[in-house]
Amino acid sequence: MQRRSGRRGVDLRQAAMIQRLAWVTTASARGTDDDEPPAVEALRSAGVTVEVVDWDDRTADWASYDRVLLRSAWDYAERLGEFLAWLATVDRVTDLRNPAQMVRWSLDKHYLAELAAAGVPVTPTMFVEPGAQPVLPDGEVVVKPAVGAGSRDAASYGPEQRDQARAHVHRLLAQDRSVLVQPLLASVAVDGEWPLLFFGGRYSHAASKRVALPRAGVIDELFAPETLAEHQPDQTQLEVAHAAMEVVASRFGTPTYARVDLVHDDEGSPVVLELELVEPSLFLAQAGPRAVDLLVEAATADGAE
Repeated sequence: MQRRSGRRGVDLRQAAMIQRLAWVTTASARGTDDDEPPAVEALRSAGVTVEVVDWDDRTADWASYDRVLLRSAWDYAERLGEFLAWLATVDRVTDLRNPAQMVRWSLDKHYLAELAAAGVPVTPTMFVEPGAQPVLPDGEVVVKPAVGAGSRDAASYGPEQRDQARAHVHRLLAQDRSVLVQPLLASVAVDGEWPLLFFGGRYSHAASKRVALPRAGVIDELFAPETLAEHQPDQTQLEVAHAAMEVVASRFGTPTYARVDLVHDDEGSPVVLELELVEPSLFLAQAGPRAVDLLVEAATADGAE
């Protein structure tokens, strides 16, 4: 007889193979992850024992979990050395999702150059490395660190604010951090951006997101104010997102979860702004029950992906 959970219809035969799962967060994110309650409830309904654990909890016995699901470790960028050491430790003793090698690659937005080299359209990006002197492009620009979570340390600048933009770049470089400088695409103020979500390699849903980056003022909080709504992607958006996913799958295998953030370039074509494989918000509130089902199936899938 096929066992199914009563509320969502998730097949329990697969979920039962993952008996104990750690949902990984951090103390500062407690109570702020809107995805956590519905996802944890659905996993538990599927027969999985789920514990919400801070990644830096020194008392955690990571080897006791069948799977460790990295979800809202949103302070990793400020504690990168500790976080990388934690990744290596957990990867040695249990099944980490997404896998450590994939996470390390996705931590650093230099991956945009690799996507571009593979033919995936991406937002025009200039990388400024420590020791270099930045030469900013004309027009409005966005400055942000190559390794960073949310909107922290990101800001936009107009043509009349070149000195502030250079000071922002130099401040990050002085911290031995690589810097991204991108044009502030005109469409972002009008259309916003579109995160497309994939679970176990399958497209799930999308959202429309508008983020208010400060003009010449750096965000100190984790997130800039944002407005979310449902979104139905067109065929071209889906094709670009799938192309980015194919690059990831060909290099690392299929991610348990992934978010491809798209914007429109100045010609009106979709391009990748970011590829989130570490700790993305999943925008489950902007999706239907199918999205939670897909997440549960991906989070409990047997074997290496």
